[in-house]
Amino acid sequence: MAGESVEILTTGDEAPDFELPGTDGETYSLDDFGDDEALLVVFTCNHCPYAKAKFDHLNELAAEYDDVAVVGINPNDAEAYPDDSFERMQELVEDGTIAYDAYLRDESQEVAKAYGAVCTPDPYLFRNDDGAFRLAYHGRLDDALNPDDEPTEFVVQRAIEAILGGEDVDEEFEPSRGCTIKWTEGNEPDYWDDV
Repeated sequence: MAGESVEILTTGDEAPDFELPGTDGETYSLDDFGDDEALLVVFTCNHCPYAKAKFDHLNELAAEYDDVAVVGINPNDAEAYPDDSFERMQELVEDGTIAYDAYLRDESQEVAKAYGAVCTPDPYLFRNDDGAFRLAYHGRLDDALNPDDEPTEFVVQRAIEAILGGEDVDEEFEPSRGCTIKWTEGNEPDYWDDV
C-alpha cells in the first residue's frame, strides 16, 4: 500500500530527540550529530521498492557532504515484515547497499510518531541553529515519484546546498511517496486517520 507524507512538523520546529540503536552497535541521539550543519532524517526500510530506489541517492548525499549527517530510521513492524528486521539492516550496511552516516532501528515506533512519518521514504531536513536542529524542509527527495522513474530534480540536495550556503530553504512542501509505514497492530498514530 502506497502513501504520501503529511505535515506534522512545520518549518522552524525543533527535531524531536531520539535514542535509537544503530546497525554499528552504537546508540544514537540528536547530540551525536551536533557538529553537523544539517541533519537529514529519513524514515525508510529495507523492503519497500520506493525506499530501495533511494538507497543510492542517500548514500551519495552521505558521501558528498561532510557537514551533513544522513540518518536512516527504520520503524517498520519486523514481525509482520521480516525483511525489515534489525539483522537485515545490518546485512545491508555490511554489504555496502546502505552507506548512510547511521542506520537506526525504531522498534517502538515512537520516533516515527513524533516526527509524523507516514511512508518510506519520508525525509526531514534540519538546519543546525546554534545547537538546535530546526526543520528546514520536509517532503520528497527528488521528482522521481515511482521506483522506476529517473529523477531530474534533486529537491533535498538543493535544500542542503541552501543551508550550507547560509540561505533560507525555498522549497515548497511536496509530499514524499512510498509504502506506508508498517505499524504494529494497534500502534497506529492519531494522525493515521487523516492519511
